[in-house]
Amino acid sequence: MRLDPADAEPMPTNPAEPLRTPPAPVSFWEAFTFWLKLGFISFGGPAGQIAIMHTELVERRRWISEKRFLHALNYCMVLPGPEAQQLATYIGWLMHRTWGGLVAGGLFVLPSLFILIALSWIYLVYGQLPVVAGIFYGLKPAVTALVLHAAHRIGTRALKNGWLWGIAAASFVAIFALDLPFPLIVLLAALIGHFGGRWAPQVFVVGGGHGTAQPSYGPALIDDATPTPAHARFSRGHFSRILAVGLGLWLAAFGGLIAIYGLDGTLTQMGWFFTKAALLTFGGAYAVLPYVYQGAVEQFQWLTATQMIDGLALGETTPGPLIMVVAFVGFVGGWVKQVFGPEALFLGAAVAATVVTFFTFLPSFVFILAGGPLVEATHGNLKFTAPLTAITAAVVGVILNLALFFAFHVLWPQGFAGRFDVVSALITVGALIALFRFKLGVMRLLLICAAVGLGLTWLR
Repeated sequence: MRLDPADAEPMPTNPAEPLRTPPAPVSFWEAFTFWLKLGFISFGGPAGQIAIMHTELVERRRWISEKRFLHALNYCMVLPGPEAQQLATYIGWLMHRTWGGLVAGGLFVLPSLFILIALSWIYLVYGQLPVVAGIFYGLKPAVTALVLHAAHRIGTRALKNGWLWGIAAASFVAIFALDLPFPLIVLLAALIGHFGGRWAPQVFVVGGGHGTAQPSYGPALIDDATPTPAHARFSRGHFSRILAVGLGLWLAAFGGLIAIYGLDGTLTQMGWFFTKAALLTFGGAYAVLPYVYQGAVEQFQWLTATQMIDGLALGETTPGPLIMVVAFVGFVGGWVKQVFGPEALFLGAAVAATVVTFFTFLPSFVFILAGGPLVEATHGNLKFTAPLTAITAAVVGVILNLALFFAFHVLWPQGFAGRFDVVSALITVGALIALFRFKLGVMRLLLICAAVGLGLTWLR
């Protein structure tokens, strides 16, 4: 199986003539292969990753319908944690039970963890080499273009009418101009959806509204009217078991760290700190970065401010959730604090990165596996879906703000008082043209831009 647009099943040229039959049932191992490959190509931050999943799962493979996809996405967006990883976990769980969710969510993270451990080691040992700097110079404009492109795609799908456009615009102003915290924006959007769903229900129907009509991709394996499978129906026993297992895993891991290293040990401090961070990541990685910066740089001094910025660049240009920057923080912290002694710097740093990743992502699995059945019970109930639809519209405004944040730091690397980087601007424009006009794949785009950055370094 390949994830290239050229290999996708052909779509009907006329939206009025959709494919008539659903795709063949997907085996667990076929899904395993897809989730593994997705873990290696999920570039572009949450917006880009969600766009990739929509293209592959809704449009091409038709494993899940547009409405069911958006309903799951709405739920993931109100949770703390990385929404793209949670969405993969949700769809994997819906298709192949608990193991399907664990595989989908785990493979979304593990490739990124291994890649970041390797890149973090290269950064600490060889970070000053021009070849490394040149590659990053070409990749940053490409990532900027990917986020802008993904913001456009998510917006055109989620903003079905003028009211939802208004919510997105208000959200952008709130976070860009008023600097309101993301949880407050989510709360206000949910309240708008709650009352708006009563007063003007047609505005908040998923897939409804006025204006452009959605193309039909044909029937899906999990279609709008597909009954909820038995394993996805809510039961108090299942809910209690998932909570008990999740809490038990956390207690076992954290208790083990206390027993071995004590409360003041570096790995113990990382486990506790990133547990708290995992519960504060409303709005994705950028919403929690100030908290991580304050703790990792100022309080615990696991790394410097410059290293934190470089780690964010690594997170932007590697597959997986952007919040995986915490693995870089853990690796550098484990290296600097020499958690296994000066003779085992790499081993200690790699273990620290793994510990940080475990405590950061464990809550996400619990949220999906325990809360998924509740969400499945509401996908046809406007009382529950209207607030989530409004939240999705608000998140579009937040994604646009993040895209501008990328663009600012790429085009004015020294701030507005410094020079405008014309070369980065040209790479960004070229990447946008490649995405919008020529539909170039993510991996090819990143490889081309990295080669351009490397070539420019050699010319200099």
